[in-house]
Amino acid sequence: MKCPFCHASDTQVVDSRVSDEGDVVRRRRKCSQCQKRFTTYETIELRMPQVVKQNGQRTEFDREKLRVSFMRALHKRPVPTTLVDEAIDRITQKVLSLGEREVASRKIGEMVMAELYKLDKVGYIRFASVYRSFEDVDDFRDAIKEVQSPAK
Repeated sequence: MKCPFCHASDTQVVDSRVSDEGDVVRRRRKCSQCQKRFTTYETIELRMPQVVKQNGQRTEFDREKLRVSFMRALHKRPVPTTLVDEAIDRITQKVLSLGEREVASRKIGEMVMAELYKLDKVGYIRFASVYRSFEDVDDFRDAIKEVQSPAK
């Protein structure tokens, strides 16, 4: 770590403390040349991967877009917001755990469908109808059979 006063590159850590939440480390440092002290903070930097759309365009991962998708699919359905938030957290964690710099929007869509399937079957069908571009009633019938078959 460079000294902010004399720009020497040789500094030593005098004291380290972890925040109460455990997500920040505060370090007290001393410059070996000018003897001045300064404080640095160390935090985790999580970078979400870029989302690659079907047309090849790249955008930032956006939790708010996920929320909008869930809310549209679950409009007027008896699903608590806390369960939606937990589903969004699980999807975010899965995307992070992939360890990739880019993730296909299709993969995220499949994750959303899996979470909706667990939360609400009607919401799942609504999302699937748009996501899979249902053309006619037969597509809906197939999706409904898919939802009903595990229950038998």
